[in-house]
Amino acid sequence: VICDTNAHGDYFAKEFQKDRDQIQTLYLKADTSIYYPREVAKPETLKDRFIVLYFGSVLPLQGIEVIQEAMDLLKNEKDLYFYFIGPLKDGMEKVESPYVEYIPWLSQEELAEYIAMSDLCLAGHFHPSINKAKRTIPGKAYIYQAMGKPMILGDNPATRELYAPGDGIYFVEMGNAKALADIILAIAQNK
Repeated sequence: VICDTNAHGDYFAKEFQKDRDQIQTLYLKADTSIYYPREVAKPETLKDRFIVLYFGSVLPLQGIEVIQEAMDLLKNEKDLYFYFIGPLKDGMEKVESPYVEYIPWLSQEELAEYIAMSDLCLAGHFHPSINKAKRTIPGKAYIYQAMGKPMILGDNPATRELYAPGDGIYFVEMGNAKALADIILAIAQNK
């Protein structure tokens, strides 16, 4: 049996009463033919702004509500600019701000260009009560790492298997939008 994190392997062994030694962890990787470090100039209108990017398919475990609330808390920060890339679900409201831009979806090649021009990327997972969010490493973390981008991860056992604070890696309490907003602002102010 193959799993994506040790935390998931431990869960499967316990849930299905299997020998943990029979479960191997195989971590995901980014497609480095698309996602690699590169310089991309910011649009002229954003050249003096700190760009924060989130992309995803808006699955519940990603904690979209936490991201949206953090963006709402920061919506008047003129030095910040947010790209939210992904389809909002029915009933989800956009944060109204001239400093937040929603893009429904991009090709992987276009996405890589947006990531490259960003100063900070939100990896997650941020949902506080979905247990799977605590057992998996977001696929986007591997992409951000491959591109050499600073990122914020939800603090859980799975993410700590491969990542430690420092060198552009930041952790935040899962489910805490205020803490996410505070760390985004602190990183932007210390750039």
